[in-house]
Amino acid sequence: MISVTHPHTPPQPQAIPPLAGSTDPFLDRDHSILAFNERVLDWAHRADVPLLERLRYLCIVSSNLDEFFEVRAAPHLTALQTAEHKGEYTVRSYEALAAVAHKLVERQYALYNDELMPAFARERIDIVAHGVRDEAQRKWVHEYFVREVRPLLIPVGLDPAHPFPQVANKSLNFIVRLAGKDAFGRENEIAIVKVPRVLPRLIRMPAKVSGKKALFVSLSSVIRAHLDLLFHGRVVGQFSQFRVTRHSDLAVDEDDVRDLRTALRMGLQQRHYGQAVRLEVAAGCSDYLASFLLQQFNLPQQSLYRVHGPVNLVRLTQLIDLVDEPRLLFAPYRASYPAQLVPGRSLFDQLRRGDVLIHQPFESFDGVLAFLREAVHDPKVLAIKQTIYRTGADSELVDLLREAVRQGKEVTAVVELKARFDEEANINWAESLEEVGAQVVYGVVGLKTHAKMLLVTRREGKQLVRYAHLSTGNYNSRTARLYTDLSFLTADRSVTADVENVFFHLASQSKLPRLNHLWLAPFHLHRKLIERIDALGEGAAQGRDARIVLKMNALTDQLLMQALVRAGQRGVRIDLIVRGACMLQARVPGVTDNIRVRSVIGRFLEHSRVFYFRLDEQEQVFLSSADWMNRNMFRRVELAWPINDPRLLRRIVDECLVAYLHDKRDAWDLMADGNYRRVRGAETSQGHGAQAALMNRYSAPAGQRQE
Repeated sequence: MISVTHPHTPPQPQAIPPLAGSTDPFLDRDHSILAFNERVLDWAHRADVPLLERLRYLCIVSSNLDEFFEVRAAPHLTALQTAEHKGEYTVRSYEALAAVAHKLVERQYALYNDELMPAFARERIDIVAHGVRDEAQRKWVHEYFVREVRPLLIPVGLDPAHPFPQVANKSLNFIVRLAGKDAFGRENEIAIVKVPRVLPRLIRMPAKVSGKKALFVSLSSVIRAHLDLLFHGRVVGQFSQFRVTRHSDLAVDEDDVRDLRTALRMGLQQRHYGQAVRLEVAAGCSDYLASFLLQQFNLPQQSLYRVHGPVNLVRLTQLIDLVDEPRLLFAPYRASYPAQLVPGRSLFDQLRRGDVLIHQPFESFDGVLAFLREAVHDPKVLAIKQTIYRTGADSELVDLLREAVRQGKEVTAVVELKARFDEEANINWAESLEEVGAQVVYGVVGLKTHAKMLLVTRREGKQLVRYAHLSTGNYNSRTARLYTDLSFLTADRSVTADVENVFFHLASQSKLPRLNHLWLAPFHLHRKLIERIDALGEGAAQGRDARIVLKMNALTDQLLMQALVRAGQRGVRIDLIVRGACMLQARVPGVTDNIRVRSVIGRFLEHSRVFYFRLDEQEQVFLSSADWMNRNMFRRVELAWPINDPRLLRRIVDECLVAYLHDKRDAWDLMADGNYRRVRGAETSQGHGAQAALMNRYSAPAGQRQE
């Protein structure tokens, strides 16, 4: 049984405003996303975190903010510009979001300038600005500019024949105000310099000019120091680096598209030039140039972000790769081979003896790859079916599927072309699979196929036997080392029959047969979850002991939240472990007294989805690919499946729920005022951390591993 206490913790700032006019205990989704990034930024502040890792967390926040603006900001901005209110999108909603985002960005750059850069300097690592370079360093930078940078730059002077150029999403650019006349005697004063993306944003200076230090120069400072060389005969006056962020969520009307792949390729070409939603400039940018840029991009003043440093902190991740100082990084963690699997022994033989659970990244993704490798090279395997959502640009898994085709197996790949920001990679994988003869399908029109499934059909004697892999995460070897996820391998006939039926449905788009164990969105999942919650609420109202613990990445679906509120008010004790956006306000007296919300931000990205329901002694655990968001329930193909093996059920409860509910190092609790507060003990980093405990468990020698 799950037991947990909720210690009182001191208050911390950053409230999430409730939805205006709402009587439900719901918080604003976009503010909740920004609050999540506040919690990520906390890792960059921690003195006990290695210095390069602190920089990595700072860059992660910037990357997250980029995506937030690319995906979430446009409707708010449109409401401001048109003064039209559309649901939650209003002038006030834009102003409130902009205020929170500005404060978050200010905190980022204050940390960068006041803590991280001085700490790097103490380690003899520095990004050297032009004003403090010595003569030898300036000479080297000048030679680098002439040799590597100048040949790639084309400054564009603005005039009627050369209007303001198209500026790509998130690209680095300079705007320059010039004095004097051009070669034709005209006084056109504004010029734009686009910085090619092929150039590195950080350049390490050689030892001959850096001595025993690791010294770097930023590309922006290299160009800034040589702007006068780009405008012969003109006087460079005001100037600034700038970067514009554009709305980048692809919108394709699938009902009016005959070839989705071709339509998406065309959409990808336009993504870089969508609606502008944010403008970043250097802190010293003049009001004249800032106003000029805002006018060009049709942006209000609130969309202007003056930053005291690089306009793209994401690119500073290059520093992590360029500095060879292992002591400034987390100690390497080598995942153990899955505890339930015996290397060298047939996985088909092992699965016939029982289900297998792999807890990534504490256990290696190699177990999943070993399953597919064996299927590819086993002559008894006749067919392999798999969903592909995010596999990455370099995927051993897709290479294995191609090899399976060459070996004469029937390969079906359900490729999700609309996986946000992975569309191009998935299109390329789809084409490469089709080239060798695999059957490639793109799922159901209007739905994203987010379920993670792999099905192997093998001839054993006179029978065809199926083996399945289901996962809460993606088939991506790189993220499998960074995300916490659960992989489930089974030969259970009922479960594998369900998986077969789902694949058949996705390929043929025929009516879905009745499933034995799996809950599938958009058909059953939402309804089944509400039914399960309401059943526990009914039991609690009768005086029975009822408990719900849910672990997911986001909770924003209103009907599911309302069901949880009802159950809590009837006496069900509910704990929610939600990494990111959570719109359900906890601990509100008389409303959500029985609901606790916790967020855990750790070394690894929390990604597993686990749903636990208990009524008296009867426990049920489901794993799922789905977060509790409206899109997952009704606009995606998602799976949830039960864990029937009592040993695996207890292991999931222990590792994924109890450990996180007792985390006193990396956890934040959501309070009744809408604030997240770090748990007691986290400030000193002396408390128990769930991820650290799991790393210790699975990095131990096999004979000492705790089962």
